[in-house]
Amino acid sequence: MQKLHNYIENINRLFVTGNAREHSYRGDLQDLLNKIIDDKDIVVTNEPARIVNVGAPDYSITKKDIPIGYIEAKDINKPLNSKDYTEQFDRYKNALDNLIITDYMDFWFYKSGELTNKIKIAKIEDNKIVALEENFLLFINNIKSFTTQISQTITSPSKLAKMMAGKARLLQNVIERAIISEDESDANNSLREQLEVFKATLIHDITPESFADIYA
Repeated sequence: MQKLHNYIENINRLFVTGNAREHSYRGDLQDLLNKIIDDKDIVVTNEPARIVNVGAPDYSITKKDIPIGYIEAKDINKPLNSKDYTEQFDRYKNALDNLIITDYMDFWFYKSGELTNKIKIAKIEDNKIVALEENFLLFINNIKSFTTQISQTITSPSKLAKMMAGKARLLQNVIERAIISEDESDANNSLREQLEVFKATLIHDITPESFADIYA
């Protein structure tokens, strides 16, 4: 359990400064997860800012380079059920089969869009982050289970349709943000060029949002 105590001490050290923000704790959570998982084939990656800005979750978890889960992290001391997060969280829950949403203390586990568990490993007390050690073992077991999830079998046309619709919505958002972003990567420039061709030959007044919808 020492790894969890160390993690909480580290994020508390940042929190009490009053200057820490969401990104400040990223490395500590990444380090904790890698230590809990302890599998050379599984890597927890803190996604680059460029990918995050086009709509991808903050962390990806891969096994032999194959994605098996995603984590979205928000700032400490703002409720995860805040309306500010609703649109983004709904989009991720619909599109990603294996997802954790967290504020670095409270962890919500989702499988195929359904909430399966909520585990709080720390709380704020007297303006400090203090451990809830009684939940440590449950948290560790759920993290290990999260990284061994097997994709859910599609058993009906309606389930397939729901999964595909969710993934299409995520793709639409990623494409739209890539087009309107200032990032000059080859992939983004290619999408912008395709939009201009579409405008010139098919729909002259098409917006980035509509183009992304068609593309997805």
